Amino acid sequence: MIQVRPSEQMRDLGVVQRGAPVLAERARVFDLPAEREAAEQAIERLFSSMERIGQVHPFAKGMGIAAPQIGIGRAAAVVQPSDPDAPAIVLLNPRITERSTDADEQYEGCLSFFDVRGLVLRPLRITVETTTLEGQTVTTTYERGLARLVHHEIDHLDGLLYTARMETGVAPIPVEQYRQTGRSWAYEQ
Repeated sequence: MIQVRPSEQMRDLGVVQRGAPVLAERARVFDLPAEREAAEQAIERLFSSMERIGQVHPFAKGMGIAAPQIGIGRAAAVVQPSDPDAPAIVLLNPRITERSTDADEQYEGCLSFFDVRGLVLRPLRITVETTTLEGQTVTTTYERGLARLVHHEIDHLDGLLYTARMETGVAPIPVEQYRQTGRSWAYEQ
């Protein structure tokens, strides 16, 4: 039986893969509420993609997907927390306004190059401004694993992959060497 590489599996599920220009470009913000319909369509496509991906791969740490990863160069992303009963987080025009100085380094993966995992230093707490479909600004603070997931998706909207945040000279490891699949991120109490 031929083993399908994780990145090939994601590509087959409609996830744009590393090297595609849309992943390196800053996503265009939505003019809300004027572009509400376009924002709703992007969100709907993100949820549909997340559902397809979730059927073939478990995500114990939670999961996120940004519009550029499905070929839409707009500032929208969706994050599903690690708690499957928690509601998904919709990020429209997100902008990080505060970062804690406390940070930690954990392995991250990316649907756009799912064959590897890389150690990324991120703040333990971030405050994010988003826009509602009605055009209002909402501010939310995220901590630990959720802060990591949200920050990762906002990076996508800024045209950055997590490898841009890795320490110089450190390369991602093949997924076969990664030993934390199926486990939540660990944090000191």
